[in-house]
Amino acid sequence: MRVLVLGAGAVGGYFGGRLVEAGAAEEVAFVVRPDRKTQLDRDGLVIESPSAGAWCGSVRVLLAEELRPGWDVVVLTCKAYDLDDAIEALRPAVDARTAVLPLLNGLAHLEALGAAFGEERVLGGLAKIQATLGPDGVVRHLAPFTALEFGELDGRMSERVLALRAAFARTPVGVEAAPDIRRRMWEKLVFLGALAAATVLMRANLGEVAGAPGGSAWLERLAQRNVAIAAAHGQPVRPEWMEQELLPFFRGALPGSTGAAASMLRDLEVGRRIEADHVLGFMLEAARRAGLPDELHEAAYLHAKAYEARRDAGRLPGG
Repeated sequence: MRVLVLGAGAVGGYFGGRLVEAGAAEEVAFVVRPDRKTQLDRDGLVIESPSAGAWCGSVRVLLAEELRPGWDVVVLTCKAYDLDDAIEALRPAVDARTAVLPLLNGLAHLEALGAAFGEERVLGGLAKIQATLGPDGVVRHLAPFTALEFGELDGRMSERVLALRAAFARTPVGVEAAPDIRRRMWEKLVFLGALAAATVLMRANLGEVAGAPGGSAWLERLAQRNVAIAAAHGQPVRPEWMEQELLPFFRGALPGSTGAAASMLRDLEVGRRIEADHVLGFMLEAARRAGLPDELHEAAYLHAKAYEARRDAGRLPGG
């Protein structure tokens, strides 16, 4: 299997790097920008992880203009706001044999990718990881849990899905080929939408929010509201997932959950672009379409959009 990963940041660098480390694919290559290519060619890909161990190795790195057909799987790990540019960059690499696996936040990208490459080429997928790319180019894995879930959007257990599962099964990544990947993607958005809304709005991690007066009850109310939104759109979450993963995480009962914060908060705190529309805006509109109370989502979205306006005007602290 030949795997092309768009991006070598926190998500692409971690999952693609683990494939290289395990020798789990015939070939793995990363599509990056020139500055990142220079860094990777010089230092190799470096991963630091408290649970799966550190790894450093040389990797094949390509610029967009070097792309040619012949890849079995293209893994997209760009930010949602970069999707249009990513699609144009990848067109030369996608042919009739290629499956496109997006690991983006939100759901709107599925339609855009289907229109660009054909619906039959697009898989559903999600990544569960807390990681960041440091200014030194090191991929730092911040919490012990790491998992990938992917599948055909029509629920088939295809040969390409099984082959990709077999490749990742050789790595320290938890992997699942899911026949209900659309629902799993909604579950991820339920989780991420609550984590981003809470930590961005309050500018604090979950433990700090929970420790404030009324914080624990507020977090649970936010998570339950997202569960209701998903159900109203025909994607009820699995009861066992809610009871064993979602609610325990927001109650601080899972390893690493008290110190958890959305990557959106980390981006905001250093003045980067954020996925306000793709996560917070999406959930706000979903709440409104469902006729559900929207005050929690409206406050989080307004906060994020006000940050974007201030950033665009060059009025961030230290700017």
